Formats: sequence, C-alpha cells, structure tokens
Amino acid sequence: MDSRALFLFLSEIKDGGIIMRILKDKVVKISVAMMMCMGILGSVVAEDRISYAQNIGVDTLWVLLAAFLVFFMQAGFGMVEAGFIRAKNTCNILTKNFLDFCMASIGFFIFGYAIMFGEGTGFMGLKGWFMIGAQSGADIPLHAFWLFQAAFCGAAATIVAGGMAERMKFSAYLIYSFIISAFIYPIIGHWIWGGGWLSKLGFADFAGSTVVHAVGGFAALNGTIMLKPRVGKYNADGTANAIAGHSIPLASLGVFILWFGWFGFNPGSTLSVGDGSLIARVAINTNLAAAAGGIIAMITVWKMFGKPDLSMAMNGALAGLVAITAPCAFVDPWAGIIIGAVGGIIVVCGVVFLDKRRVDDPVGAVAVHGFNGVWGTIAVGIFGQQSLGLSHNGLLYGGGLTQVGIQLLGVISVVSFVVVAMGILFKIIDSTVGLRVSREEELKGLDIGEHGMESYSGFQVFTTQ
Repeated sequence: MDSRALFLFLSEIKDGGIIMRILKDKVVKISVAMMMCMGILGSVVAEDRISYAQNIGVDTLWVLLAAFLVFFMQAGFGMVEAGFIRAKNTCNILTKNFLDFCMASIGFFIFGYAIMFGEGTGFMGLKGWFMIGAQSGADIPLHAFWLFQAAFCGAAATIVAGGMAERMKFSAYLIYSFIISAFIYPIIGHWIWGGGWLSKLGFADFAGSTVVHAVGGFAALNGTIMLKPRVGKYNADGTANAIAGHSIPLASLGVFILWFGWFGFNPGSTLSVGDGSLIARVAINTNLAAAAGGIIAMITVWKMFGKPDLSMAMNGALAGLVAITAPCAFVDPWAGIIIGAVGGIIVVCGVVFLDKRRVDDPVGAVAVHGFNGVWGTIAVGIFGQQSLGLSHNGLLYGGGLTQVGIQLLGVISVVSFVVVAMGILFKIIDSTVGLRVSREEELKGLDIGEHGMESYSGFQVFTTQ
C-alpha cells in the first residue's frame, strides 16, 4: 500500500466511515440470512402443522369409522339373539338390544366417561361428569374418542340380553342396562384403560376380552342363575331339553355382522393409523382366530354328538373373536389361530358344562363371552411378545409366569367385582320391581305380555311351548 492510500485508509478509520460500511454490510448480510432462515423455518413449521393436522384428521376418521362398525355390531347381537330364541320372544329381545345402546349412550355420557377416563384414584375417575372438562384419552378429538368408547360400553351391556332371554322383565332389564353402562363397566374400564391400578401393574387387554366380554359374560351368568331356567328346559332327573331357536338364517346373518364389526372393534382400538402395520396385524389375527374357532367348534360338537351343528360352529367363530380381542396386537398370526381354536373347544365344553348344572343360557352368551374372555386374557401372558408392545414377554418367549400372573390377577379381580356388584344389583331389582315375568306370561310369550305385539303377526302357530 502506497503513502496516499495509507493516508486515505487512516482518514476513514479516523472518521469511522469504513467501520460503518463494514458494519452496514455485515448487518445487511446477517439480516438477509436471518430473513431467509426465518422464511425456511416458518415454512417448515407451517408444513409440520399441516402434516400434524392431517395425521390427526386421518386418525379421527379411522376411529370414527371403527366406532360406526362397533355400533353396527348391535344389529349383529340382535340378529344372533333373536335367531337363537323362540319367535314369541323376538320383539322383546330386539327391544332390549335397541334400548341397550340408548341407555348406554346416556349413562356413559353422564357418568361413565368421567369414571372411566377422568382424573381420580386407581379405582375410578372423579372428574368430567356430563363431559364437562373431560379430556380425550387419545390424540384425537374428545367427541370422537367418546363415541368409540360408548360403542364398546353398549356392546358390554347387550351381551347380557342373550343369557337372560325369554324370561326377564323388560323394566328390570332397563334398570340393569343403565347401571352397568354408567357405573360398573366404567369402573373396570378405568382399572385397565383409564390409568387405574391394573394398568399400572402391566395388565394388557388390547381391545376388551376382559373389559367388555368377561364383564358382559359373567354379568349374564349371574343374572341367568338368579332368574333360574325357562319353563320346560330341564326334566326332573336333571336332563336338558333342547329349546330350538326359531331362525337359524337370522342368527347366521347376525354372526356375519358381528364378524364384520369386529374389524372395527379390534383394529379400531389402535386409535391411530400410523404406518398401518399394527392395524394389519390386529386385523389378520382377528380373522384367523374367528375362522379357527368356527372350524374347531364344529369338529368338537361333531365328535361329541355326531352332527356338525351350525349354531355351535357360529358360536365357535364368536368365541375365537372374543378370545383374540385381548392379545390381537401382541401375538403373531400363528398364535391367533391357536387362541381361536382353543376358544372353539371352550365354547362347546362350556355350553355342555352349564347345561349339566342347569344354567339355562339360551344363546350361549356365558360360554362365548365369559369363558373365552378369561381365556383370551390369559393367552396374552402365554403368546404375547414384549417386542410387540407388551410389558413382559409371554411364557413361550422366555418371560416365565410374570405376565401370566398379572393377567390372572386382573381377570380374577374383574370377575369377582362383576359377580359381587351384579349380584347386589340383581337382588335389589328382584326385591323391588322383580326380575322374572310370570309363568303364564312366559308361556304366552314376552312379545305379547311385555309389548302387546307380535314379531310375526299372523304367523304365530304356538303359545304354550
């Protein structure tokens, strides 16, 4: 640098001009860089927000679709139960199925959701009555989550209708239906799905073998024992008389509807879509268990009684569905087949067992839902895998008896609570409004006695059977 240039440079330093230019250039560059970064970050944030909202929307749509399928199962229950009982009581059983969901919806809205998912103790929730201040239990809107859970609540309540069919007063049934939906079912749900004491122990019931089916099945057993058998079901020597249902086609339609609805019941319990792998595993396990249950039940009854009875095969499919409901997310498909097959054997043997003890269950609700709800819950501890989301590996995967023990503790606690609570409830109902219709009304049919109408007007050909 020559002397002149040096003089000018020093002059600018003295005046501060060069420093200001340097600073100005730097500020401009930094400002531009910051604006560019902010634009990029803003775009990224905006895209993330859109993506998150879209994911929530997809998950919400999936859960609502599943809720609609579970609601459709009410029609399936109605068709099965109507087909397996006599024509003179069809209107009565369908009215019970219809009002079940009505009572469950109102009871679960006022009390049930708060008890099941509200903040509280390990025994029950204490906040969110009438859904005021309630929070969603999943990453979907509250109302979508509520509808899905309400559909489950209705399913638990309607199971009991079949076991107590053809002899229970309609008024008594409405009282029971509201109480179990508003209080008893939600307490069990809180223990397992609402952050209660069983969930903290690692108890696993993915879609409700215990929460829904064991609760409904053992409530039905309790009520069936208290009601006593239908007129003409058992002889003095203890042998049973077959009282055939009036429409096997109707029952068959009901089973297919239930099987279809179970694809909402089990896969919908994922509560999100994700990459689809969990939904797919749950769906294939659900289907395979139902198929295996139907086949094995048919083979079992064929071997025992010499005929491949369709009604028992259909109950076998339902038994497989009930059994796979708890472990469907935690097992491989081969295990789903075994779980369903064992369920098919249990339902046949369970019906025979109850008949020998003069427990009159017209549709097999206790064997299908109660016994197989227990089996499916225990199966989690045998076939379940920690890598698939379970707290501990099952017995067959080196986990020992840890998960089996947790499952046993949970299902025994639930069954005990249901038996005691429902026993008290049925006793109170029996001592007030009464549980059972009169002998004359039973022989004539509950359609006429309770509702003043016939299901098949002009086609009724008997009144005393």
